[in-house]
Amino acid sequence: FVLRFEFKLDEGSNNGLCIRCPLAWGNLAYVGTELQIIDNNAERYKDIKPWQKHGSLYHVFPANTGRLKPTGEWNSQEVVARGSKVMVILNGRVILDVDTHRVSDRQILARHPGLNRKTGHVGFLGHNEPIEFRNIRIKTLD
Repeated sequence: FVLRFEFKLDEGSNNGLCIRCPLAWGNLAYVGTELQIIDNNAERYKDIKPWQKHGSLYHVFPANTGRLKPTGEWNSQEVVARGSKVMVILNGRVILDVDTHRVSDRQILARHPGLNRKTGHVGFLGHNEPIEFRNIRIKTLD
């Protein structure tokens, strides 16, 4: 699928996008696949790990940084998921391009069974912090 949306962060906002998630309660960052949506530049996040930064596949693959617009401005993001490949494009630049089948670390694979999911649901994962979304569109790929 291709998912396109716009988002606007407030200072310190933290959220996520779950892809290929089961429609059940649980830790969706692990039983599905979570892509970070976060204000990397907030003081409270100055010590986060690279795989916690915006666009990263949480706890697995870090995204390239430096493409987020300042808080209060609209960002445009596209997620392309085809088979085991996941690409994140932020404001016209590829910040993540990974293949989940390339993960070989047994501990990560044990903790993230969702990396092997081929189907599932899409949803935004909140932390009760301000964030706005608009122009959300999804297209199924053959």
